[in-house]
Amino acid sequence: MEARGAGYRRVLLLAFCVAGIWSAYIYQGVLQETLSTKRFGPDGRRFEHLAFLNLAQSVVCLIWSYMMIKIWSNGSSGGAPWWTYWSAGITNTIGPAMGIEALKYISYPAQVLAKSSKMIPVMLMGTLVYGIRYTFPEYVCTLLVAGGVSTFALLKTNSKTISKLAHPNAPLGYGLCFLNLAFDGFTNATQDSLTARYPKTSAWDIMLGMNLWGAIYNTVFMFGWPRGSGFEAVQFCKQHPEAAWDIFLYCLCGALGQNFIFLTISRFGSLANTTITTTRKFVSIVLSSVLSGNPLSTKQWGCVVMVFSGLSYQIYLKWKKLQRLQKKRKPM
Repeated sequence: MEARGAGYRRVLLLAFCVAGIWSAYIYQGVLQETLSTKRFGPDGRRFEHLAFLNLAQSVVCLIWSYMMIKIWSNGSSGGAPWWTYWSAGITNTIGPAMGIEALKYISYPAQVLAKSSKMIPVMLMGTLVYGIRYTFPEYVCTLLVAGGVSTFALLKTNSKTISKLAHPNAPLGYGLCFLNLAFDGFTNATQDSLTARYPKTSAWDIMLGMNLWGAIYNTVFMFGWPRGSGFEAVQFCKQHPEAAWDIFLYCLCGALGQNFIFLTISRFGSLANTTITTTRKFVSIVLSSVLSGNPLSTKQWGCVVMVFSGLSYQIYLKWKKLQRLQKKRKPM
């Protein structure tokens, strides 16, 4: 009975994590799309300073992680020093800024699809730089994702969707997304290096260090000179409180989402987290098409299915590999 009760509690905790990640990031996606396409106030002005979202997000997550460390820390030390995050902080500042700026040039579903193709630069770098040999099924996953994203990019976008974009420019938008992925790759590699050098580093430590440097870099970029774009963003928020409220909710969703991701990884592993976040991206595209008036053609939906089929197959391959490793570890 105790084992059954523990199993129920584990299922409920997983359901709680799924609900938390989905609700936080799906709603954040809705807010992101709203801030990039909506015209605010009677003057119908757009919020052009999307990089300001990264600054606000860094500040909120910095405060949040500091609070969590103070509440949950048991007084242990030995984590990576705050100054060691400076280089990862640079790429973690530039990469997401490019991803958000891409929404000026391509639709939200297109941005989500492009950012879902993270495996392509990873495998490309692994093959060209490190000489890693991948299996045939892994190449099938990559071809499905690459084919889906590239075909979606070549298909004609609905005129209603284009009219909502600030500066429609598909090549520039997709280029920014892939640069975002490249910078994210360096950020992840640096984080892995830090946790290897400082094994006692917690998820909260990483969140604090990354967002500290992100807040510093973004503040310098946006407020470092008299006519910095940060001043215009603040002025816009004063004139349009609705935009300021959307930005606050956007940042709060990001902080809550990171909490649920850390909880999922610590209790269920990275594979479960990957599965949850991948399905969340698909739901985000569906909701964007239905709620935000970004209709996709039948061919575009085919591309979406192709991309997420490749991602789902990749998750299945990781699960099979994990099963084999667990069997090998079992005592004979």
